[in-house]
Amino acid sequence: MNRWLPWILLLSSVLMGASACGGGPPAPRSPGAGETAPVALKGNAERGKELFLGTCASCHGPDAKGLPGLGKDLTASAFVRQQTDAQLLEFIKKGRPATDPANTIGVDMPPKGGNPALTDQDLADIIAFIRTFNPHQP
Repeated sequence: MNRWLPWILLLSSVLMGASACGGGPPAPRSPGAGETAPVALKGNAERGKELFLGTCASCHGPDAKGLPGLGKDLTASAFVRQQTDAQLLEFIKKGRPATDPANTIGVDMPPKGGNPALTDQDLADIIAFIRTFNPHQP
């Protein structure tokens, strides 16, 4: 009997492992490194205005009409209008370097406007504020 014990234990382990490998939907997972979760945040425009004034206004101006040589006019921006909120969130998170061919002003837009403390919810609030004067139009 002793000579069969290791084989029985091995077989039991294999069978238990195989039974744990299936049978049911995959468990939800968190995004890995370099991945982002789908955006489904609802922004608060009033809070977004405060955040905009504290971060974005230094380049885009307190009225969002842009400052010469610093930031674009967001009130009339076709780029802003054509982006979904999720696309804008990703854009703001990444920023746009001056070397990007799509950067027409020649000045870096730093990720999160240079404020790394901004959360996705903060950015959604800023986007909600921007949408009050430049709504999305596909």
